[in-house]
Amino acid sequence: MATAERGAYGLEVAIPTEKGPAYGNLAIPEGAQGMVVFAHGSGSSRHSPRNNYVAQVLRAVGLATFMMDLLTQEEERVDMYTREFRFDIGLLARRLVLATDWLGAQDETRELRIGYFGSSTGAAAAIIAAAGRDDIHGIVSRGGRPDLAGPALGQFTAPILLIVGGFDTQVLQMNRDAMAQMKAPAELKIVPGASHLFEEPGKLGEVARIAAEWFAQHLGG
Repeated sequence: MATAERGAYGLEVAIPTEKGPAYGNLAIPEGAQGMVVFAHGSGSSRHSPRNNYVAQVLRAVGLATFMMDLLTQEEERVDMYTREFRFDIGLLARRLVLATDWLGAQDETRELRIGYFGSSTGAAAAIIAAAGRDDIHGIVSRGGRPDLAGPALGQFTAPILLIVGGFDTQVLQMNRDAMAQMKAPAELKIVPGASHLFEEPGKLGEVARIAAEWFAQHLGG
């Protein structure tokens, strides 16, 4: 396993892409049976405070986590000004596939059951990446845009949990419309009193608890 250094969020690893390395933070609790790969939303990264909080809760129930930058460092620099990559769902999905295949080739992670945690546009990327695969065992979407996954909505088989804030009415309707196109087992969990980013007191903690319980059931934890 190619590594850089161990930091606050786990072991930093570099995954080769066609545009250079994409970096991620890998953390594996002792006895972990499942691995949750995070697909961050538009303009976000592996340093996202919200997703790192959720990842900490997942690790507390025995799940491994992989926080990956779906863009290379050069792409991130360009995207800061042009925003041309953050909405390239196909590109984000391909990077997620690269990460999944890379994890499946490493001695430390090849036996772990893989799940995806997608936020915003990352939820669509997770669905597209899971389409046609039988090695993805669950997807959780936090305030996600599954509607952007297009035809892949009817092509993935992994069970999916959609978590949406009760105040996020537009995204809630988009999630309901997307669910109607899914053939995979799908659940919708509405968090009352929460907006799109779950910034209200205690709401992100509720998301993390819901996700941890769901992933533990589907991945083992």
